Amino acid sequence: MQKHSGRRMLLVEDSRMFSTVLKYALETIHGLSVTHCSSLSALRSAVDDGYGEFSLAVLDLNLPDAPNCEALDYVISRSIAAIVFTGSFNDGTRDTVLNRNVVDCVIKNQPDSIGHLISVVDRALTNGRTHVLLADSEEASRAELLALLRQQQFNVTEAGSGAEALRLLDARDDIDMVLCDIALCDMTAYGLLGEIRQRHHEDAVSVVAASDDRAHAAKFLQSGGTEFIQKPLFVEEFNGRLFQVANIQKRIQALHRLAARDYLTDIYNRRYFFQYGPRMVDQCLRRGGTTSIAILDIDHFKRLNDTYGHEVGDLVLKAVARRLRALVGDEHLLARLGGEEFGILFNELDVSAAHDFCETVRLDIAGAKVIADDEELSITISIGLATIEGPETFDNYLHAADQFLYMAKYDGRNRIVSERTVLKAMVS
Repeated sequence: MQKHSGRRMLLVEDSRMFSTVLKYALETIHGLSVTHCSSLSALRSAVDDGYGEFSLAVLDLNLPDAPNCEALDYVISRSIAAIVFTGSFNDGTRDTVLNRNVVDCVIKNQPDSIGHLISVVDRALTNGRTHVLLADSEEASRAELLALLRQQQFNVTEAGSGAEALRLLDARDDIDMVLCDIALCDMTAYGLLGEIRQRHHEDAVSVVAASDDRAHAAKFLQSGGTEFIQKPLFVEEFNGRLFQVANIQKRIQALHRLAARDYLTDIYNRRYFFQYGPRMVDQCLRRGGTTSIAILDIDHFKRLNDTYGHEVGDLVLKAVARRLRALVGDEHLLARLGGEEFGILFNELDVSAAHDFCETVRLDIAGAKVIADDEELSITISIGLATIEGPETFDNYLHAADQFLYMAKYDGRNRIVSERTVLKAMVS
């Protein structure tokens, strides 16, 4: 799949040659859906028809009905990221345009200007999908970096200290890059880097440091940092280095997503469950919460395979996985652990709330029907549910849930067994 497939952008250009070449190149290379406008009036109509849907605009400064940058003014007023592609050039043009908070300005009569423009479009769209955590204790420095990051379309969250940065990283899983000053008010970039690498796997988050002391560059990179940026900032170098970090990070994430999926059911696999699960538990416990873990098993699955064959067994696995994914969503961690066994690691649900959730899952699966060879099959599941209240090995949590699953199977299947059900049985 092309990198930016399905994204929509505007091309505002009155030259037939440039517009034809650019539209073809952007759609072919990046998979973009390009809406071409040759005038300001056409631009207004296109935005009115599809307002809020355009990720980016590439536009000439001068159009037949807009000779004085009116098209740029309009695009900026509609909060659409802009890249200027113009032949109107003098010594001050580029600086003047960049001061309008556009992504970049590409001059038409430069060598390989079209190739350069295509690269700038890639940069803007990649940056727009990248979430940067900016950690800097000095307000003036943080404000300067924030302005540059937002001009390049990065999504930015700010932190004034290392502790705040770590809290934000623990609280959310959508941060791709940390950009930090070498000396924060409560720790150095080295200390922050060490904490991040300890709490998250090595390439989960890119970590970039900035300093006016170049002596830190080699040491920071040798310590496991991703990139180092010299202060005072040279804007084009800053933009280029951060784009390369963002681009590589997105490629790594894409590879991780492929490696993390179960080939049959397209939910997470056992490897990812064991890789991400311990960090999820650690983050939950660090916030002072409790959580739970469940193992689900399809009842009489071997008999089903023996009776109907493995193709029907695969259909059942896919159907169960679809129902589980719809019920669990993105809030909790769902994976196929192997065979007919699935795992759910809940995000801060105590055993009582998790039990109620599992009961909803059990009833939903029992009520669903799978059609195989024109026959309607009923499926049930057994669930073992264990609570997580303190730090132990992840295997211990899973082993406890597995023991409860064994009890559910032994007790007749199509049921949930947890500490709560065991205690109730003992009282009664």
